Amino acid sequence: MNKLCIKGNKNLNGNVIISGSKNAALPILFMTILTKEKIQISNVPNLTDIQIALKLLIHLGAKIKKRNNIHIDASSINIFYAPYYLINKIRASIWILGPLLSRFGRAKIYLPGGCKIGNRPIDLHLSGLTQLGAIINVKGDYISAYIKGRFQGKYIFMEKISVGATITIMSAATLAQGLTIIDNAAREPEIIDIAKFLNSIGANIVGAGKKTIYIKGVSKLTGGKHKIIPDRIETGTFLIAATISQGCIICQKTEPKHLKTVLMNLSKSGAIITTGKDWIELDMRGKRPKSLNINTAPYPGLPTDMQSQFALLNTISQGVGVITENIFENRFIYASQLIKMGAKLKIKNNTMTCYGIPKLIASNILCSDLRGSATLILASCIAIGVTIVNHTYHLFRGYDSFPDKLNKLGADIKII
Repeated sequence: MNKLCIKGNKNLNGNVIISGSKNAALPILFMTILTKEKIQISNVPNLTDIQIALKLLIHLGAKIKKRNNIHIDASSINIFYAPYYLINKIRASIWILGPLLSRFGRAKIYLPGGCKIGNRPIDLHLSGLTQLGAIINVKGDYISAYIKGRFQGKYIFMEKISVGATITIMSAATLAQGLTIIDNAAREPEIIDIAKFLNSIGANIVGAGKKTIYIKGVSKLTGGKHKIIPDRIETGTFLIAATISQGCIICQKTEPKHLKTVLMNLSKSGAIITTGKDWIELDMRGKRPKSLNINTAPYPGLPTDMQSQFALLNTISQGVGVITENIFENRFIYASQLIKMGAKLKIKNNTMTCYGIPKLIASNILCSDLRGSATLILASCIAIGVTIVNHTYHLFRGYDSFPDKLNKLGADIKII
């Protein structure tokens, strides 16, 4: 699944079922290390990142059964180090460090992998663990850490809002001695879902989703069941698909409350949006979207993971739109491929100016990251002609059955 052939000039219409959240499922899988009792997790998306996470758990000694749900028995885990060939494939592998330290008092891992979308330091992760009592040594691309006894609760002020570091500190503080306070914490829905999971198996976490999170450490965790929340980035991507193709798409089994900023901006573009308890309908039939000026920001701001999709919208919109990327410094790497398709874009520092054109033209293009891959595939669906999209393996790290779902909406995508 490394190359796609896409016939363009399509209107995308119909219903699509949204999968579970990648960014909630991955840390929750790793947090099963914190308990020796059985865990059942449902609504887990079928992604390569998830498969790698499960392989990591199996390597450590966990017993895993996959049916409709994922059943994890981490009681037999007896290894506190993880191999390079798995760790370097996904950014999420950093979340294994805190649980291993809580379980064994020591851990050895390599630096995490992931998309090359700019500098993604793990200093806030390591700083948080250090403040809780861990002694950490980083040598080259190798992390060695240990802790004497249990983590110790502390007041931790996050110098920069970080979803990943907030999750790392939460996982370590769950079994810490005393109270941990995370100030200036990330507020994403995934943080809330992770706290809900931990609380369901015996943790004591209050304030997830707010600026300050309070975690009173407990001595042990139990087993239980948890259902992963819908993926808001996948939802937003399909809503963009309807907008740019002048179609009408209903996203089902999603959570509208998690997409308020995305929906507000799409309404400004001219889309008619209707929401229900677990569905969102976006109707753009017969209308060309209006360009938007947007800024990425931590939640509840516009997600950086939606930036490239909105850039595509601006590319074929009426007028001039400006996009400012405030999270990652190298997240415009997909732009050169849109330019090959005729897009008129100018980039200066962290700002992209998009001069709208009526139509994109098919080309031979190359994917370089996860969200950019989805964007280029959507661009190919509306471009005139046949586009060959290369290096699409990035896509399957974060989108469950994306080509199949698009084909059911009227796309013409063939895997080469």
